[in-house]
Amino acid sequence: MAQSIIKAEDILSGFGENISLEPLGNGIEIFVSKNHTFGTDAVLLSHFANPKRSDKAVDLGTGCGIIPFLWLRDRAVASATGLEISPEGVALANASKIKNGNPDNLTFFEGDIKDPFELLKKGEYTLVTCNPPYKAAGAGIISESAADKKARHETACELKDVISAAAGLLKFGGRFAICQRPERLSEIISLMTEYKLEPKKLRLVCKCEGSEPWLVLVEGRLGGGKGMRIIPNLNLYKNGELTEEMLKIQGVYTRC
Repeated sequence: MAQSIIKAEDILSGFGENISLEPLGNGIEIFVSKNHTFGTDAVLLSHFANPKRSDKAVDLGTGCGIIPFLWLRDRAVASATGLEISPEGVALANASKIKNGNPDNLTFFEGDIKDPFELLKKGEYTLVTCNPPYKAAGAGIISESAADKKARHETACELKDVISAAAGLLKFGGRFAICQRPERLSEIISLMTEYKLEPKKLRLVCKCEGSEPWLVLVEGRLGGGKGMRIIPNLNLYKNGELTEEMLKIQGVYTRC
């Protein structure tokens, strides 16, 4: 009996008509929706994580799978797994996987960052990334839609949950990379230290030279020694145009 072929459209049936394809370059396209798209911060985090071709990587709260697919495009890691709590996000990522030839080194699971070990093995990975909700629960104006609440506010998980999960997933010496709003930097440093993820690299991102940073990128190493490298600020724009460094980070992708 011939095995039935699962199509991307079959996976996405039932999730509405607001789904589109976003080209990432090098022939890679991913499905996005109104609830699960991506921005400059995901592109910056994927680059800042500095993946190695030997890395076995996990992206927590992967959404539509943007970071694993950027790594796939660049052939940057040995394997990548995305964990996402939203069924729609996982459907988008799995449909994109099929759209891009169903690579066997790319996997997506529907699961909770608070308990990732139901699906992922402890101490198994060399790189973990997360682009988490930026606002603490109850902080600021609460987004109206359920999807926006999960994406922007800590309703489904807190920063502590993310860092605890990363520490549990990593092998000794493995790296964790996260992006956040600068006002939460002290929380990140404190929690990383608590979970033995020694902060090793930090970079602030500004819209342009002289402007206040709007994003911070931090890398920690499980069981790492003391000492953190502060990288010069990344400026996105100069005279209204993308800086040379930002163009280099984007590479073949030109949406941001």
